[in-house]
Amino acid sequence: MVGFVTLVPALCRSFTRSPLKMDDINLHYRFLNWRRRIRDVRAVHFQERYKRMLKNGDTLSYQGNSDEVGCYVAPRPLSKGNCYFEVTIMDTGVRGTIAVGLVPQFYKLDHQPGWLPQSVAYHADDGKLYDGNPVGQQFGPKCNRGDRIGCGIYCDTIEAGLTTVFFTKNGKEVGSLVFPAAAEGLFPAIGMHSLGEEVRLDLQAEWDMEEADSIMMVDSHEDDWGRLYDIRVTGTLLEYVGKGKSILDVGLAQARQPLSTRCHYFEVEIVDAGEKCYIALGLARRDYPKNRHPGWSQGSVAYHADDGKIFHGSGVGEPFGPRCIEGDIMGCGIMFPRDYILDGEGKDNKMGPHFQFNVSLLFPNGNLFIVADVKDMLRNFGD
Repeated sequence: MVGFVTLVPALCRSFTRSPLKMDDINLHYRFLNWRRRIRDVRAVHFQERYKRMLKNGDTLSYQGNSDEVGCYVAPRPLSKGNCYFEVTIMDTGVRGTIAVGLVPQFYKLDHQPGWLPQSVAYHADDGKLYDGNPVGQQFGPKCNRGDRIGCGIYCDTIEAGLTTVFFTKNGKEVGSLVFPAAAEGLFPAIGMHSLGEEVRLDLQAEWDMEEADSIMMVDSHEDDWGRLYDIRVTGTLLEYVGKGKSILDVGLAQARQPLSTRCHYFEVEIVDAGEKCYIALGLARRDYPKNRHPGWSQGSVAYHADDGKIFHGSGVGEPFGPRCIEGDIMGCGIMFPRDYILDGEGKDNKMGPHFQFNVSLLFPNGNLFIVADVKDMLRNFGD
């Protein structure tokens, strides 16, 4: 009897513990299924979203009819480990209405980044910043084909729901602003709005603040250029990026403002002469043809480095000075008379027939110059 009594509790414990083990197994499988569902939800949660765009690898191209906005939103927000991204403009299309910025996760894809609340963007076509408003404010230079637009956040400045958002152009910081940081984060976004627009997206881009600071120490004067054709501006460097296959493949950089009594001289240093050193320096009318070297067409005069000739509104030059090579500094300026007065100086580079004086164009070594009577200059420059 004693043995029987002692065995019963053991059997009872055996039967009472068995259901608990089955529950443990069921709970384990339920937990695994729960984790699997979470992964599936997260996979959907962090999906890239885009509309009226074609995505091919890291290339985005506009696929709308120019009446509707196309927008792309990246799958993940910027974070401390990935706080910057860049977009390279491959083609500006018809209007170059390309926007780069940050938006909430479920931003409406039929609006440009920056147009709606809680979004901010730098627009390439007008250089304006759009901060949750369809009306932008002047912010930086316009951007063209080949330019890189970057956007990032300073993670160490996140405080009280605010962060500092900054934008770059070709690796140089354009400007920054304090912006509300949404709970779900700020997602990289690209907007387009005209046929032919195409960009290359780099969500893993890196931006070196120290390197950018060293670039910013050099005054780029990028805004001083009014017209750029097949010329890339990097800091103070002008680089030819055209095809170079025919006489029409000329790269032209024209300043926004004409020379004046306050700014009457400029210089360039030949850093790389290229294959044939086809570099020309001079003065031209505002609407000078983009496919003609300065000096070739009416309304221009220029000193050509490759042959040392002066070209004055003609495709045939005259011997003038020495040829210039890599390392040489070429300069050009106007010697204004002491009593010279120009109405609206700095706003108009057209010379009227009432100016009776001689004009001297100075070149590198200070003793090479040409002097032309203003009447003769007017016949060449036109009205």
